[in-house]
Amino acid sequence: MRRTVLLTAAISLQGVLALNVTDDASLFWGTYRPNLYFGLKPRLPLSLLTGLAWFGLNDYNGYREIRHSCEQGDGLAGYTWTEHDLRQGGIQVLKDPKNNLELTTELLKFPGGEHGGSWAARIKGRPMDPSHPSKNSLIFSVAIEGLGSLGMDTAATTDGLESAETTFSGSSIDLGDFQIRFVHSESSQMVEEGQLSQEFRDRIGKTHYVGRSLPAGTTWMTKDMIYKAILEFAMPIATKYQEQQKSLPEPAFLLALPDDITSGSNIYAIQKQFEGEFTFDIFYESASGGHRLDASVFEKELKSFKDSFDHRFEHAFPISPSSPPGLVAFSKAITSNLLGGIGYFYGDSIVDASALDRDADEDDDEDQDGFVDDAQIKRNARAAVAPPRGLLTATPSRPFFPRGFYWDEGFHLLHIGAWDNDLSLEILKSWIDLIDENGWVGREQILGAEARSKVPEEFQMQFPTYANPPTLTMAVTAFIERVKHSSPDPLADQLGFADPAQMTFTVPPSADASFDTDRLLDPVAAREYLVSIYPALRRHYDWFRRTQRGQIKQWTGRSARARNEGYRWRGRSEEHVLTSGLDDYPRASSHIGELHLDLISWVGFFSRTMREIAEFLGESDDEQELRQIEADIMMNIDDLHWNEKEQMYCDASVDDDDESFHVCHRGYVSLFPFLLELLPASSSHLKPILDMISDPEQLWSPYGIRSLSKSHPLFGTNENYWRGPIWIQMNFLALRALHKTYAATPGPHQEQAKRIYDELRRNVIDNVFKEYERTGYVWEQYDAITGEGRRSHPFTGWTSLVTLIISEKY
Repeated sequence: MRRTVLLTAAISLQGVLALNVTDDASLFWGTYRPNLYFGLKPRLPLSLLTGLAWFGLNDYNGYREIRHSCEQGDGLAGYTWTEHDLRQGGIQVLKDPKNNLELTTELLKFPGGEHGGSWAARIKGRPMDPSHPSKNSLIFSVAIEGLGSLGMDTAATTDGLESAETTFSGSSIDLGDFQIRFVHSESSQMVEEGQLSQEFRDRIGKTHYVGRSLPAGTTWMTKDMIYKAILEFAMPIATKYQEQQKSLPEPAFLLALPDDITSGSNIYAIQKQFEGEFTFDIFYESASGGHRLDASVFEKELKSFKDSFDHRFEHAFPISPSSPPGLVAFSKAITSNLLGGIGYFYGDSIVDASALDRDADEDDDEDQDGFVDDAQIKRNARAAVAPPRGLLTATPSRPFFPRGFYWDEGFHLLHIGAWDNDLSLEILKSWIDLIDENGWVGREQILGAEARSKVPEEFQMQFPTYANPPTLTMAVTAFIERVKHSSPDPLADQLGFADPAQMTFTVPPSADASFDTDRLLDPVAAREYLVSIYPALRRHYDWFRRTQRGQIKQWTGRSARARNEGYRWRGRSEEHVLTSGLDDYPRASSHIGELHLDLISWVGFFSRTMREIAEFLGESDDEQELRQIEADIMMNIDDLHWNEKEQMYCDASVDDDDESFHVCHRGYVSLFPFLLELLPASSSHLKPILDMISDPEQLWSPYGIRSLSKSHPLFGTNENYWRGPIWIQMNFLALRALHKTYAATPGPHQEQAKRIYDELRRNVIDNVFKEYERTGYVWEQYDAITGEGRRSHPFTGWTSLVTLIISEKY
């Protein structure tokens, strides 16, 4: 049994009162459906879902391309949150050249009452090119999941709704009574003219609607419901015209919702068909909040939000006045897109039950005669459905990776924590709550049918012996640094076992005092929070070391001062080590005797961060144990992985004669002791690493550090995922290591480290900014030769770290 810190009753009570994060009403509603272009829901497992969809009406082809979920194939020229704060609201601009539409979504939240408050959204559109037609169908859906009711109050007619306002009412246990109103401005022009308009005079220029009853668990399938409802209305009419060999009417007249509601409907959609510029508002009013929202209230509060956001951003991420024009707006946008990519997911998941059947210390997938690769492990797997879980998480990419990724999340939380300390800790706690009794948490959190719909079936199952780089602890140590910075009093007095009555609380206020994002910087609350997550983190740390341990003494030629500190990623195939996060980066042929340099470095980093947490909490036994493990790992990184001839750190493997040998591929893997600041600044191994980084024939480029040496025979080959392209999170780690350690520590290599830092920082910022201006997106990776953005976009997960690089907040 592991010792747990015992707090005095006085400290515990104060901490609980200050902690109280999970019930924070300011985080109740949000854009928690980041996979949609615009979708709102509360942080509840089963509740109200909303979403925006649209398609063009310039011809009949637009109907085949309804925009709803974020899709790279939609061909948008960009969609970006220009401002976003999860507690207040946000502004997003979407550019759809195929439909000649620039769409703006604006959201504001209004706190109050007992059910999470109210909110208002404004949807605005205008032609991207005013000289060309711009006719578009805008559809907003609302659905109720689980127990609750939802219905349309506005009197239903079979030929559309003439009034500019449409009202729905609903109720549920968690939301109480609520009302939703849809109101379009009088200046918005509905589509009323066109071919055969006289034959549709009873329907044109009106709001159309539909209500349907969908099976439980399928209300997220809004787009399918819209397709079907429009098709059922349009096909009989279109068939009649075709049989009479007549031209079809104006598309807007046929591509409309049918104006009917089936009994027991749990999903509704409202359709407005506009020509040219338009505006319509959606007001969600909680009965217990007491709000009566309208356009004038919205406009006043939106200006206040924008002013508040600008002021707070300037305070959180200062940028030099001499920076290039547009850099501030760019930095705001990538920060806002990271925040706008936060989602709340709930549902079951698929895991390999065969791994759960084995004892946690067993390693049945391998034996001394060879290595069982990933394909065979999957063949032996037994799929099981794990119980539903909830997760609040940022997402790497709204169209391509709209779910939680373990190794991305630590980087996300560095950025989020610099903006909103308590939000980052809320997300971190949500992840830690997923750690099971053995210490495992899945690499990907694919929760529920909607999440699974975006993942190929072969990648849906999670394996309880597979790890990922343990980046979550980055968020913990960043939090501890913020607590230390915010409290002028000695931490030993504030956080030890001093007299509670003598404690002072000196947390600085947020830049925007309308709500508090820094309650957990209170030293007592900080300690309570860390105490609450420490047992699960320690369990996870022990699982990580136990399940990823490698073999040292079993193979000839391996000499290490610490006999147990060698590590090997589980879950690899011959061509990929997906669990490392560096997928197709060159490795040795798969073998049970492999030892991976990046993994032992991550375990060293994990040990160090756990030691810092234990020290902060006064867990002296743990601190001493972790300090020894950290020291042993530091020794073994040199003993097992340094190759004197190549002057670099390398993986290790075993040949046919059971002899250990080094596997050296110049690139990100060979930098890991440097990237994670495990290498002392005084080490003789530092200069070869700095030389490798700064060599244009190896890793250096005008756009950032390449993932694989330009001179490597596999550079740019096959998938070319981690075989050259530039990744921003890895460049961030390099910049952080240079800034905090190697350029900051006096010694023979300090000046070289400073030069590399200055030029690398400039290169990364300039290229990501240039590509954003050129394409409208930030990207998953950047080309190793040209610097052009590649693969998933927008990728405002860890690529948004450029904001921290600009403001030098490492």
